[in-house]
Amino acid sequence: MKLTAPLLLLTPVVAILLAGTLTGPVFGDEDIPVAMTYQVYCSRCHGDTGQGDGPDGATLSPKPRNFSDCSVMSKIPDATIVKAIKNGGAAVGLSRDMPAWGEALSDKKIDALATFVRTFCHK
Repeated sequence: MKLTAPLLLLTPVVAILLAGTLTGPVFGDEDIPVAMTYQVYCSRCHGDTGQGDGPDGATLSPKPRNFSDCSVMSKIPDATIVKAIKNGGAAVGLSRDMPAWGEALSDKKIDALATFVRTFCHK
């Protein structure tokens, strides 16, 4: 059986995430780099570079937010981004397809993700 590079990269991530469910917490989500957290929770819809072009995002209507669109992102308060991550898109008047991650991620990690998505906008 031939494994592709993306699968090889995903396997350690899945192992890390499942480790806590099988044996108890190995470490808190704050120990996982925010870029890896973005890849696990966000990139499937928002894309690796935050352009809203992830593989799952292609099936959604409306399309996921393009974090690299500076004209749009500059108008969105940090608190709105945090609320969307924590409580889902519907909590901020956006798509119900955007899941709530508040039970999976700590407030500290959600704040870090909100800051991280801002890095996709290069002025």
